[in-house]
Amino acid sequence: MSSIILEARQIRYRYPRGMEAIRGISFHIRKGEKIALVGPNGAGKSTLMLMFNGMIRPDSGIILIDNEPVSYTRESLRSLRKRVGFVLQNPDRQIIAPTVYQDVAFGPVNLEYDEHEVKEAVTGALRYVGLEGFERRPPHLLSGGEKKRVAIAGVLAMDPDILVFDEPTSGLDPSGSEDIMELLDELHHQGKTIIISTHDIELAYPWADRAILLLEGRILQEAIPDVAFACPEYVRQAHLSMPILLDLYFELEKRGYSLPEKKPRTLLDMLQVIDVAFKKTPCPHGNPGTISVFDVDSSPHDSLPGWLASHQGVPVGAMGTRAKQHAADNNIPLDFTYGVIDKCILRAIIGESSLILTSTGMVRRVEIRVIEFDNMSGIRVPVRFMC
Repeated sequence: MSSIILEARQIRYRYPRGMEAIRGISFHIRKGEKIALVGPNGAGKSTLMLMFNGMIRPDSGIILIDNEPVSYTRESLRSLRKRVGFVLQNPDRQIIAPTVYQDVAFGPVNLEYDEHEVKEAVTGALRYVGLEGFERRPPHLLSGGEKKRVAIAGVLAMDPDILVFDEPTSGLDPSGSEDIMELLDELHHQGKTIIISTHDIELAYPWADRAILLLEGRILQEAIPDVAFACPEYVRQAHLSMPILLDLYFELEKRGYSLPEKKPRTLLDMLQVIDVAFKKTPCPHGNPGTISVFDVDSSPHDSLPGWLASHQGVPVGAMGTRAKQHAADNNIPLDFTYGVIDKCILRAIIGESSLILTSTGMVRRVEIRVIEFDNMSGIRVPVRFMC
């Protein structure tokens, strides 16, 4: 089991001349987890997150990083903020410099990196978020999604272990929201611990490893999402609604259908539930289709055009910023840009093949998810890694 990287013990906080925002909260987060703090406006989500990197100090109780209590000296806070990166809900409050390069360089410069280290950190961070070539652009001329990526790049340039996002998709359209959540998945797959706050239960439910449901500065429930959001009483108390997949699962259960014990977290999971409930053949068209995987970082790029030409009509998905950028640079139309693996598995079930463009760091994720599906369904979906 992963070690505990962040812990809160009986923390309380009251704003000056205001209400008590945090009322005796305790919890822990393990290294490499994806955690969603979920609750309505005023639940205490943002206040709690501001404590994670020392921007707010609890009135009582302690915050620990790697089992060491947070110290609030200038030097200790500087070290803490290198380890715990915080991305604000509104990027306009976080972006302060006249150019993208200067803004992303702010953290490394203040950490006293030398000129070469600063340039390397900024270049790497901008490449990671898909903003190469944006170095000289004024941030105020960027779109909302681009500003959000600049703010994320500014945090990534300091290479933190823990990334904290306050309402990461706030103000973005559905496509921009999908891109940001895909980026968070990519960062998590690179070993980062990710914590988000949100009131969007549909966003948190399929994404998080664990959910912490907050109301009026207290924890209502803390568990894996299909447990945390399965109690109608808690969900109603928090002025939220049950995730639609869970709602559908329980409606089928009430109607007397025999269902698998594992509750659905994704559309693919729900279809498996329906197959069991209605005794459907899980692969109705015989042999499943093949999922081909092309690594944009290491596979020979000259092999892809020929493959696409000989497999016209095969749907293509891209996972990760670099893969999506590769598709854009080479005018490859994309059918899937979010939930790519599950969507390709769904195509495979009906006998259709597909292609996934991905970066080296995400290749293993494809393999793991397909194997997980194979073990649950008994279907063997072929995966072909293009070299």
